[in-house]
Amino acid sequence: MLSAQQLSQGYGRTIVFQDLDVEFGPGVTALLGPNGAGKTTLLRTLATVQPPREGQVVIDGRQVSSEAEARTARRQIGFLPQRFGFEPAMRVRDFVRYGAWLRGLPPREWAHASAEALAHVGLAGETGQKMKSLSGGMRQRAGIAWAIVGRPRIVLLDEPTVGLDPQQRLRFRAIIAGLPDTTVLLSTHLIDDVDAVCDRVVVMNQGEIRFAGATSELKALDEPSLPGHTPLERAYMSLLPAEDRDR
Repeated sequence: MLSAQQLSQGYGRTIVFQDLDVEFGPGVTALLGPNGAGKTTLLRTLATVQPPREGQVVIDGRQVSSEAEARTARRQIGFLPQRFGFEPAMRVRDFVRYGAWLRGLPPREWAHASAEALAHVGLAGETGQKMKSLSGGMRQRAGIAWAIVGRPRIVLLDEPTVGLDPQQRLRFRAIIAGLPDTTVLLSTHLIDDVDAVCDRVVVMNQGEIRFAGATSELKALDEPSLPGHTPLERAYMSLLPAEDRDR
């Protein structure tokens, strides 16, 4: 279980969210919300990349209260930012092994763990390619391999399907569905991805949690007065103020 307890975060004088309480368990949870809702900041805080201003990140009942505890927690967390960096000349296998090193895996496990992760995302035949030579979809899959190397118990993905074509998104769904016994938090704007792979949904707007529950429970909030959308899209939009709905 991963949770935020009375969590507050911001930048300078800007408060992104305050006194936030939310829990994420095994399975795939979608994090939905318009731009500026606070989703990326929440993911960075849960990943221990950005220490909270107040409150706690809690993993399996243990608070992450110090940098030493954060380093320990990162061994259990795979985090893929929306824009992840890489050395263009780095080989794919070395890029994923670097992720294994960051997660604290023993050196003797790097080769096996990276090969396993790359096979899981369908890149077993591309391990010797340079990162700069990969297509956008393959590069995104390499990023997912980087996030899941060593089988972390928690995987946080920030807009991982942005820029992918429909076939690549179908492959992504299969990859995510093949992560058993893992707590996956998927930030996305694509409602059909949510409908396809997510067990639960958390809707966030203006730094507040507007909904947290099963995907089926969100669908039950369907608002037929919003034409031209799927039931899940209409239910999601019904939780937003009119100005955010239009945007």
